[in-house]
Amino acid sequence: MSISQAIAPHIAYLRRFARALAGSQAAGDAYVAATLEVLIEDPSLFDTGIDPRVALYQTFVGLWNSVDVNLKPDGPSGLASPLDRKLESITPLPRQAFLLCSVEGFSPSEASMILKTGEDEIDGLLDVAGREIAAQVATDVLIIEDEPMIAMDLESIVEGLGHRVNAVARTHKEAVKAAESHKPGLVLADIQLADGSSGLDAVNEILASFEVPVIFITAYPDRLLTGERPEPAFLITKPYQPDTVKAIVSQALFFERRAHLRDRPYKSA
Repeated sequence: MSISQAIAPHIAYLRRFARALAGSQAAGDAYVAATLEVLIEDPSLFDTGIDPRVALYQTFVGLWNSVDVNLKPDGPSGLASPLDRKLESITPLPRQAFLLCSVEGFSPSEASMILKTGEDEIDGLLDVAGREIAAQVATDVLIIEDEPMIAMDLESIVEGLGHRVNAVARTHKEAVKAAESHKPGLVLADIQLADGSSGLDAVNEILASFEVPVIFITAYPDRLLTGERPEPAFLITKPYQPDTVKAIVSQALFFERRAHLRDRPYKSA
């Protein structure tokens, strides 16, 4: 298979990534076009020994990080969207790692190949991105978790990013009461709770009053997939990795993925 055939299915996704980095579709497309020209001139830059999508992004990032000339069109920064402005405030390398893992869906291992760095460094870059994102969108967090050690661990993770845990609930009733008293900006919820009640039911009851980003962290993911779950909702399966929780928390808040009941149309603020 030729290089052009190998990369063709991935060009649209690369344009999305480039647009997020550059701040506009025109600027992003200019970098994508430059990447394709480089590959035409020197095909040896494309690593045929790895996944074609990883190799394409690797070539693109190599060009992005080496070109001094800014290909963005001239114009006032005020034209940038709120999302673009938030992205631009994140340090360049952490921004790349965040977008690769949270938007493009690459694993930390694949991101390390793209950025040509160690996987441990990717974790560090994601941590930096998470803290810089929290500096922009720091919020109050409600944790719905019946296991004290897990609740403490989750509290440590989100507070380490710069957010505030204003309540930890162990039952459906406690969760709803806590949400009523302290309207959270993010909910982390287990599904199976201490008294046999459902964290999913608690979240749905909370969402009947207001929309909020929701992350389910559970050892029973099948119960979420078969239940009346809100949309959009993030799912992390126990046992979890702290870096996974950090990445999903940052993603949910950064892109304002507020959940709502499935039969209720989403309304942006």
